Parts: sequence; structure tokens; C-alpha cells
Amino acid sequence: MIEWLRVIFLGIVEGITEWLPVSSTGHLILVDAFWKTSAPEVFTAEFTEMFDVVIQLGAILAVVTVFFYKLNPFSARKTKEQKHNTIELWKKVIIGCIPAGVIGILFNDLIDKYLMNWLVVAIMLIVVGIAFIAIEMRNQKVRPSIVKFTQLSYKTAFIIGVFQLLSLIPGTSRSGITIIGGMLFGCSRFIAAEYTFYLAIPVMFGASGLKLVKFLVKGGGFSAEQFFVVLLAMVVSYGVSMIVIKFLMQYIKRHNFNSFALYRIALGIIVLIVGFAVGL
Repeated sequence: MIEWLRVIFLGIVEGITEWLPVSSTGHLILVDAFWKTSAPEVFTAEFTEMFDVVIQLGAILAVVTVFFYKLNPFSARKTKEQKHNTIELWKKVIIGCIPAGVIGILFNDLIDKYLMNWLVVAIMLIVVGIAFIAIEMRNQKVRPSIVKFTQLSYKTAFIIGVFQLLSLIPGTSRSGITIIGGMLFGCSRFIAAEYTFYLAIPVMFGASGLKLVKFLVKGGGFSAEQFFVVLLAMVVSYGVSMIVIKFLMQYIKRHNFNSFALYRIALGIIVLIVGFAVGL
């Protein structure tokens, strides 16, 4: 029973942290480090590596659900101009995904081997938290030049995609670093946040597919229990993500990201202290 509670908890953590700029992969690594599995025959090292990425599919399906109308270029309710703008948006999303897609495929094994640990997570939680505070201080004196997606150039979309490269380091936060990149290059908080949701769709589908193929090739397939573990976590992350996405889009209309930055810094410091104290 306790292991199913852990799986549900992991799904909740994924659903919350995937969209808030606090790093979902980082939080999942921390849960794995501090709440050890009671079913090592299910949560093997290979399965855990795959699980932490593939359960993001539930979160991605929530994005598709929430923004389906905006992302659908074939909607009968859209004008010809709106359909054209939607296609242009998808082009910018694809361009923004190229850097992380290429580097992620080339260096996936090295990232898994050297960076997927609690110490890297703690350091990046603090570093990106400080970056958020710095960008918010800067933006008090700078007005955004991009307040709608038609103003987002292909060049800026690609630059934001370069920032997304840093999200390959656990603890960085894919949503967090792309929001920072967007705001640094003129996007409003709202546009930067919504664009990072869209970027997540191809990036996370690709990352999940890569991890799944890698697991099937190395491990030979799922056991029945492993299959239901992944499915349960995905369903939970989908439901939680639906709530969190809507919350965040309303939150940033009235607030900045400093509260998330302070949370990141505090959590990073706590993880460093506890991690070294218990000798992880």
C-alpha cells in the first residue's frame, strides 16, 4: 500500500512542479533520494530513470487539453487570419525546440550518468532562483516589447530555445529557464509562461519517447506492475496539471516570480544541508 501512495505522490509532484518554475525532474530526483522505494524489484534503476520522464506525458496532455483551441489551426471557429497565426505559432514552437532536441539526443547518456543527482539539483535550484530575482529586478525598469505571439520573432523563439538547453541539467526547470529567457529578450510574463507551455509539447513527447525506447531496448519491456505504476502516475499528473496550469496563468497576471525564486533558494539550501548531513 505504501508504494502506491508513493507513486501517487510522485504524480502529484510532477503535476505541480512541471509547470511552476521549480523543476519537476529535480523534485522527482529529490523524492527518489529521500523517500526510498519499498519495491526495488519494480523501481529498478533503469525503470526509475524512464519513469521520471515518461510520467510527464500526463502533464503534456493537460497542456493540450487546456490550450487545444489556441493550438488547433484547423478550428472551424477561427478566421483565416487566426488559422495563419496558429500555424506561425507552431513554426516558432518547432524552432524553439531544435536546440534542446539536438543536444538532448546527443548527450542524453552523459547527462544521465553525471548530472542526475541531488547535489546538481540543489545547486541549480539556488542558481536559477537567484536568476529569477535578478530578472524581476531588471524588469521593474524595462517594459516588455512582446505582449502577443504575433510579435514574437523566429529569432527570439530560437534564442529562448537555446535557454531551454539549460533545462537538460536537473534542478534548472524547463519552464523556469525558458521564462527567464523569454523575459530577458522582451516577452511579458504571460507570453513567456504560455510559450513555455507550448514548447513543452514536442520537447517532452520527444524526451519521453527517447527514454521509453531506451528502457525497452535495455530492459526488454514492462512488467504488469510497472505498466500500471506509470499509468497511475500519468493520470494523477494530468489531473493536477490541469489545476496548476490554470492557477499559474491567473497568478502571473497579478504577481511576479519572486515567490518561486525564494522557494527554490530555500529548498536548495535545505537539500544541501540535509544531503551532506545524512551522507547521501
